[in-house]
Amino acid sequence: MKQLLKNSLFYGIGSAGLFPVFRRFFAGRAAIVMFHEIQRDCRSELMTGTSVDLFEYSLSWLQREGWAIVSLEECLAQLARNDRSRRYAVLTFDDGYRDNVSVALPILERHNAPFMVYVPTAALTRTMQSWWLGLRELIRSREDVTIDSMGFRFRCPDPRSKRYALRKVEQWVHQDFKRVATLTMTFNKAGISMSALNDRYFLDVRALQGLSRHPLASIGGHTTSHAALATLDATSARDELADNRNYLENLLQLSVRHLAYPYGDYGPREEHLANEVGYVSAVTTRHAQLSDHQPNEFALPRIGVSSSFDSETSFAARMSGVQSAMLTLGARLGRA
Repeated sequence: MKQLLKNSLFYGIGSAGLFPVFRRFFAGRAAIVMFHEIQRDCRSELMTGTSVDLFEYSLSWLQREGWAIVSLEECLAQLARNDRSRRYAVLTFDDGYRDNVSVALPILERHNAPFMVYVPTAALTRTMQSWWLGLRELIRSREDVTIDSMGFRFRCPDPRSKRYALRKVEQWVHQDFKRVATLTMTFNKAGISMSALNDRYFLDVRALQGLSRHPLASIGGHTTSHAALATLDATSARDELADNRNYLENLLQLSVRHLAYPYGDYGPREEHLANEVGYVSAVTTRHAQLSDHQPNEFALPRIGVSSSFDSETSFAARMSGVQSAMLTLGARLGRA
């Protein structure tokens, strides 16, 4: 209901032609846009990624509205110069999905749009506990789903109920990432192989090596195992960051300078560790644009785009600063 009301507000503001007004006063000078999968058939994947149509619209809208799509390094350099001549957008993809190449890359090439892909080691070695893929496979393949460790049974015979079940379990996991380990028994009982799902959905070593040589592409780190860093002790968290960076640099024979925190999970300790192991920036999932010419480069916010909650109108609204205006107004009312 909350999302429905928000989308209705976005639509009303857009219909009134007010996006340019909001953009003038509330949009940042730059925005880092976050994608994961770019899916040809979002419905069959339970709306877990971004549709081709929404992805193409996003790039077209940015360029039509005067945003320059640039690499992350160029964006940070322009901010540091305090360049106010135009707005900048950075396109990022988390996890290294196969469809980033098979589906997204031709669109990116048509728009001559640079992009960053953040890759965890375990996706390439097929050892990652990609529990979100396991849940999706479990729920979309069954009408009755029991999550043993959650103590809950879902009746989900249709796409809408399947999306609801998936969302509820994901929310439960995000409340405590240590719960990931408890899903193993459920997946094993259902005959779901993490290795097989990793192989189906993620780039392999050769594909990543090829992508890394593309003139529009940059490759960043995403830890070794995609662990929520705050759940680890300092030594383990540092190893996750350093080992992933070393692995990617050895594999690609390129410098890997940029990081995405898994799940956007970070704090001062993670910022310090990222800097210590040699990264020069780190992105989060905190929703905001960049306005300061000297942002905290180890806590960079992003604007996530997913077909589960986004439409063309809501994308335009959020990039125009409508959501930022709503948050600002809410904060002021809360202090009143």
